[in-house]
Amino acid sequence: VQLQASGGGLVQAGGSLRVSCAASGRTFSGYAIGWFRQAPGNEREFVAAIRWNTGQIYYTDSVKGRFTISRDFAKKTVWLQMTSLKPEDTAVYYCATGMPIQSTMRLKDSYNQWGQGTLVTVSS
Repeated sequence: VQLQASGGGLVQAGGSLRVSCAASGRTFSGYAIGWFRQAPGNEREFVAAIRWNTGQIYYTDSVKGRFTISRDFAKKTVWLQMTSLKPEDTAVYYCATGMPIQSTMRLKDSYNQWGQGTLVTVSS
């Protein structure tokens, strides 16, 4: 499967943005889809993930209540709706697929297929 991330852009603090991750080729069936982000000089960090088949969702604490991950079966797309954005949310956002177990859901090494990333910039 190839992943296409899109939807990034520039937004003011407190604003909203939605990024998407579309699959080409096979579907996401049986996989988990994760969103990670990487700010300049920082490690790539987990943001959110969803299991395609079950819809089970995981978030990192810093985005709980602000970000929502969802999926669309027909469009083979996963969205990350981001609200109440903060300057510290500024990063390149990557989507990825893999088959992590629950304890490894937040580990980037559990994902073996990555999209190209989309830049989200939040101005103060």
